[in-house]
Amino acid sequence: MSLYSNIIGEGKPFVILHGFLGMSDNWKTLGTKFSEGQFQVHLVDQRNHGRSFHSEEFSYEVLVEDLKTYCEENNLRDIVLLGHSMGGKTAMLFAVKYPEYVSKLIVADISPRFYPVHHDAILEGLSQLDFTVLKSRGEADKALANYIPDFGTRQFLLKNLYWVEKGKLGLRMNLEVLKAQVSEVGEALPMHAKFDGDTLFLRGDKSEYIAMQDETLIKAHFPKAQIVTIKNAGHWLHAENPEDFYSAVIQFVS
Repeated sequence: MSLYSNIIGEGKPFVILHGFLGMSDNWKTLGTKFSEGQFQVHLVDQRNHGRSFHSEEFSYEVLVEDLKTYCEENNLRDIVLLGHSMGGKTAMLFAVKYPEYVSKLIVADISPRFYPVHHDAILEGLSQLDFTVLKSRGEADKALANYIPDFGTRQFLLKNLYWVEKGKLGLRMNLEVLKAQVSEVGEALPMHAKFDGDTLFLRGDKSEYIAMQDETLIKAHFPKAQIVTIKNAGHWLHAENPEDFYSAVIQFVS
């Protein structure tokens, strides 16, 4: 099964992996900007997300194998690999397992450590959306607001809405499997996993996903890691401060 992707531009391959409950579309603006700098950008939907295939299997091991298959199918080697949150965990494990594919690794706002499940309200809210009744994005937003007060988070999630058929909305993600397997998302990188290549960790200054005490762990897995803080940004740092995010990435890959 092939992953869906949106490929922009020409040049050195630059693969971007979205986070949990996200999709490649979240990266379209930045992806287009990266493509203007001599990169061929691959915005990839991971399995059970976006327009990619649905499957009962869901773990970082299978996400990594999906990406390897994608690289083989598209003849990609020596890639710049950027992953955000869950995508960052996929990217870390991919770089560890298949270092020969990765020239530079960029991990956005996630550490190699274990994270407890913390998406309960979001998954509950999405599960309660009744598309026999809801007929517009506005109505879906109103229904989600009971579970998710933050407007920005709701907008991010509602990108998954699409018209299944005339008059009937649905969600692109495989919600049932993602709910059942949500604990997989917080899994730690295996203890002795190591990638010796150039690595950049970006964290939002308002986010708690990469804490000060994570730096030792990051350096143990990624000895060449640089850790850069993006100002005025939380977990969705690429959306909250795209200018500084773009600058930090371009400086690292140039």
